[in-house]
Amino acid sequence: MADRIILLDGGMGRELQRMGAPFRQPEWSALALIEAPDYVGRAHAAFLEAGADIVTTNSYALVPFHIGEARFAREARDLASLAGRLARQAADAKAGARVAGSLPPLFGSYQARLFDAARAQDLLAPLVQGLGPHVDLWLAETQSAVAEVRAVRAALGADARPLWLSFTLEDEAADATTAPRLRGGEAVAAATTAALELGAAGLLFNCSQPEVMGPALAAAQGAAGVAPLPLGVYANAFPPQPKNAAANDGLDELRADLTPATYLDWARRWVDAGATIVGGCCGIGPDHIRALAGALR
Repeated sequence: MADRIILLDGGMGRELQRMGAPFRQPEWSALALIEAPDYVGRAHAAFLEAGADIVTTNSYALVPFHIGEARFAREARDLASLAGRLARQAADAKAGARVAGSLPPLFGSYQARLFDAARAQDLLAPLVQGLGPHVDLWLAETQSAVAEVRAVRAALGADARPLWLSFTLEDEAADATTAPRLRGGEAVAAATTAALELGAAGLLFNCSQPEVMGPALAAAQGAAGVAPLPLGVYANAFPPQPKNAAANDGLDELRADLTPATYLDWARRWVDAGATIVGGCCGIGPDHIRALAGALR
């Protein structure tokens, strides 16, 4: 197992909040990058010390939804470059650690209906340019629709670094009677087909309840067939989110039942179901990652 499980980090925004970094809405995790970037480096270091193999750049909130149109136009590339440098510096201090460049949902988390293909490339370009010199792979995360990941692939152009696609799922599908679907309504099978068409080096599911991840893995495996497509999971610690929810538009309470030990129980199920990449999203901290590292290796 030690040779095949890749450990991601956990949720940056809630870890920054826990550490006492500047943190509020609407800026979310971008506020620490703007006002106190030392906290970002310390958070990366905490996840690496806990056992993460990969740290994700703190670029998730570098979109107009969080930092505003004017600041995005002025500073997006420079802030993305800073996020990349901080992650790179932390990763370089640990042998073998890698950096994933976070490419976020461009118009707000969980908001597939707001996706604007005509604007997507203009918003992705400064993020790709700023992060590019510092990352080992690309991670399009918390994507709610196939159209979003197609835009990411177009923005990366001929960049040959691995691209991981990570979709967020409807929490309503967390019961055994409902097939898992993306928050935009598409079936997991459609996302899997798109991942294969786009040459993705990994298909992941994130920012959804642990309960829905197993069915999503099964659906992805069924759609991929014999194609070699690594699968991964990094769940959040939010309670179920309704279909009209927008992640990060407020500070949701975190589930008290997702302790490091119980999160590890879920991770074991995902590994048994075929996941080879495991980590955490919102509310999953270094202690959770430490539990994964201690048991999955």
